[in-house]
Amino acid sequence: MRILSWISYIAWIVVEVGKGSWAVARDTFTPGDGATPAIVELPLRCRSDFEITAMASSITITPGTLVVGTASAQNGVGPALFVHSLYGRSRAEIIEGLRDMETRLLTATRGRAPEPADDLRPGDEWGGR
Repeated sequence: MRILSWISYIAWIVVEVGKGSWAVARDTFTPGDGATPAIVELPLRCRSDFEITAMASSITITPGTLVVGTASAQNGVGPALFVHSLYGRSRAEIIEGLRDMETRLLTATRGRAPEPADDLRPGDEWGGR
């Protein structure tokens, strides 16, 4: 049922906001090597304007992450978000966390998890633009 998926997604976002707030606060009061900033391109499985906007909003509301740019779908290449992340040991780790968020969002909006065919092949997240 979609309502349960939305409740689950919102609860998950609230927990992520809390974890992000804690990480930023901890880094603020104990400066050092806590932050590992990076900007990554996230090709989206989201297709509707609502899904893309909800994804961008979810990323931006989470402390430590911010959408800094978008790319619309064109010439057979889907839409993408450019995300600044303060924390993540690698670009792959950042993408993995964002993919988890997108999967949870798409489960709430579509009533099911995205099909495996919706997933990108390994390496696709770095090319195309």
